[in-house]
Amino acid sequence: MPRILKKRETLLFVIIIVMIAGFATRAAGFAEPANLANIFNDTSILIILALAQMTVILTKSIDLSVAANLAFTGMAIAMLNAAYPDLPLIVLVITAVVMGAVLGAINGYLVWALEIPPIVVTLGTLTIYRGMAFVLSGGAWVNAHQFTPTFLSVPRTPLLGLPVLSWIAIAIVLMMYFLLRYTRFGRSTYASGGNPVAAVYAGIDVGWTRFLAFVLSGALAGLSSYLWVSRYAVAYVDIANGFELDSVAACVIGGISIAGGVGSVAGTVLGALFLGVIKNALPVIGISPFTQMAISGTVIVLAVVFNARRERNRGRIILRDQAAKETSSKEVTA
Repeated sequence: MPRILKKRETLLFVIIIVMIAGFATRAAGFAEPANLANIFNDTSILIILALAQMTVILTKSIDLSVAANLAFTGMAIAMLNAAYPDLPLIVLVITAVVMGAVLGAINGYLVWALEIPPIVVTLGTLTIYRGMAFVLSGGAWVNAHQFTPTFLSVPRTPLLGLPVLSWIAIAIVLMMYFLLRYTRFGRSTYASGGNPVAAVYAGIDVGWTRFLAFVLSGALAGLSSYLWVSRYAVAYVDIANGFELDSVAACVIGGISIAGGVGSVAGTVLGALFLGVIKNALPVIGISPFTQMAISGTVIVLAVVFNARRERNRGRIILRDQAAKETSSKEVTA
């Protein structure tokens, strides 16, 4: 049993179960299947954004513009739907994904071709994309009565006990698991972040891999823009404000190394669900928003410390094993 709990994903899963059980003692019905399904549905967009962020972080980069990408793209397709209600929904969704991918490609190009640090690039584009959303809309909102019924209803439609939004999140999780585990791009992503020098000697184009990671991150942010706008039936400049930090937090809590090359899809999903449970539970048991922020921040810091200790211990084990091999070799020679 202790050996099983040493695995990050298993330990995080157990912590989430304990949290749910603990919150259920303070809020009747919190652990009911219907409420847990609602929590998953509320966390679905964060899961998708966290997986987008994870892909970039694995390459030893970061994308602070995912939420701003979502805001600008969401505003664009909301205004399209309001202005041209006859446009098929699939056209709007494809437009959102392509727009998001283009914004991600801008980030990737600046990081790859101009070799600007990712945190500088995405911090700048975060402001630019938010500003573009304001310029596009003139600061106005697009409200529920301006959307077509189909635009709003599809993600909310129940299917086998869950809304379509939840099933889309599940599909993205499965897609990302397959992409990162079984494709050349996935192997290149881990190699580019884990050991860029060795990756180059192995024939991997590290810059191109990072570029593709940013494009994928942008595409997922674009998809999330439609899901967000239709889920909450409103589009405005500040939608998803702060979600770039939540996506990073979900990755860190899930065991994704900020140094790159370490982490799993399962860990990222569990990290997002961890945040989802906290955000849904704390208001129910009467915790103030400011205390919620303090708790979330504390959890993130503890997760970073845990990750740092684990990576340092791993390095010590490698060095100790290497020293043991050298000692054994000397004894054999003697």
